[in-house]
Amino acid sequence: QVQLQESGGGLVQPGGSLRLSCAASGTIFGINNMAWYRQAPGRLREMVAHITRSGSTYYPGSARGRFTISREDVKNTVTLQMNSLKPDDTAVYICNADIKEHDGDSFQGYWGQGTQVTVSS
Repeated sequence: QVQLQESGGGLVQPGGSLRLSCAASGTIFGINNMAWYRQAPGRLREMVAHITRSGSTYYPGSARGRFTISREDVKNTVTLQMNSLKPDDTAVYICNADIKEHDGDSFQGYWGQGTQVTVSS
């Protein structure tokens, strides 16, 4: 059993910052790629940031230059530092991680429940 739990969401003014975290718990042998997604009403879920096991990062969309993804493998945690937030960043932010529960297993994708980020004046 593996669970991902996000935290750090909240209400922030435009131009402000938030730091989201996602901790994986349960039976974990190893974690490969991790990512942050977001989903707003009326919009498709989109990847915000991605980080590989080796630490390579990728920012496919508008978060580039404003958001930073990082990981702390000792804590089984991935974080998302969000700066210069805009109202369009308002969404539920969802953690994703590819996790192997036991040696010999393949990596499987897991999702958190999400944390709400609201950017408004």
